[in-house]
Amino acid sequence: MANQYSMEWARGVVDNGVKKAQGLIDDPDQINGLLQELQEKMKGLPDTVTNALNNVPLMADMVKSYVTREYTNVSPKVIISLVSAFLYLVKRDDIIPDNVPIVGMADDLAVAAVAMMINEPELKAFAAWREQNGLQKAAEINPAEPVQAEVADVPPAQAAATPSSAIPE
Repeated sequence: MANQYSMEWARGVVDNGVKKAQGLIDDPDQINGLLQELQEKMKGLPDTVTNALNNVPLMADMVKSYVTREYTNVSPKVIISLVSAFLYLVKRDDIIPDNVPIVGMADDLAVAAVAMMINEPELKAFAAWREQNGLQKAAEINPAEPVQAEVADVPPAQAAATPSSAIPE
């Protein structure tokens, strides 16, 4: 089972979601829906899993800030990789269902870990930007503040992302 959740496998999951994620970042309503689903999933997780996913709220804030054009100092490819990971986290057809004790969340944790790892410099830069601008740290995913529809003119992701090359090293 350890081989099922290798870094290569998790990276492949993120790569596979790139095309769908690319379409989502141009649609504020779909991003809102995804972030709401992610929040609901995070609420239902045991504390040990939530602690392992402690950077997911920061990742969600960065996606939201990018889509609202509040923070654009990041490549669309980074945002696409994060959205791709979120899509896997909220989907209901995991390799092992999440309700299976202990191992059910292993695939989700692996995907989130890869998304955090490959985007760590960008996440750190975003956290520093938030602090520099006096913005609150990401405490939780908050879809109560939806992405505004006026950002529908966010330019489409630059250059179609291809698996492997789409995700920063």
